[in-house]
Amino acid sequence: MRTARATGAALVAVPLALGGATSQSHAQDASPSPSGTFGPGCASLSQKADTARDKVVEAAAAYPELSQLVAATVRARLSSALDGKPDVTVFAPDDKAFKKVTASQLASLLKNEGQLKKVLTYHVVDQRITPDQLAKGSFTTVEGSKLTTSGSGTHFKVNGKANIVCGNIKAANATIYVIDAVLQPPS
Repeated sequence: MRTARATGAALVAVPLALGGATSQSHAQDASPSPSGTFGPGCASLSQKADTARDKVVEAAAAYPELSQLVAATVRARLSSALDGKPDVTVFAPDDKAFKKVTASQLASLLKNEGQLKKVLTYHVVDQRITPDQLAKGSFTTVEGSKLTTSGSGTHFKVNGKANIVCGNIKAANATIYVIDAVLQPPS
C-alpha cells in the first residue's frame, strides 16, 4: 500500500513549525482565479501517481514533498478521520516548511498527541475551497478556529503568512493547497 510505505519511512522525522501569525497581506489585481493547478511550486512537485481517485491522505502520500505532513497525520492518528470526510480542503505544509521548527518545539509537540492533532486539524477546512474563494476567504477549520486566505490571480497567502506554492490539487474527497509554512492555531 502506497500510504503505508510513504508514511513508514517518514515517521522518523516529523518537524512542525509553530510560528505565530504575521500581518495579513491583501494584494489585489484584476487577474482571474485559476481553474486547474497553479503556483510556482507545481512544476517541482514529484507526483508519483494520479491522485484524483485517492482519499486525501493517500493522495498527499503520492507527493514526496508532503512526506512529513503525512507522517505527522499518521502519528496523530488522523488518517481515518480525514479520509472519512466527504469534502475537505487541506492547506498542506511541504517538507521545506517543516524544516523551520526548532528541536525543542518538535520534541514538545511529538510528546503531546492532543497538541499535534490541534495543529494538524487547523490546516483542514470541512469544505472544498475553490481558487475563486481564496481572494478574501475566511474559513472555520476542523480544529475550530478561523483561517484566512488572501491574494489574487495565482498568488495567494494563508493567514498572511504562508504562500500557496501549488494549489487546487484534486483528491477523491479533498482539494489540496501546498503551502510553505506550518500554521499555528490561535491560542
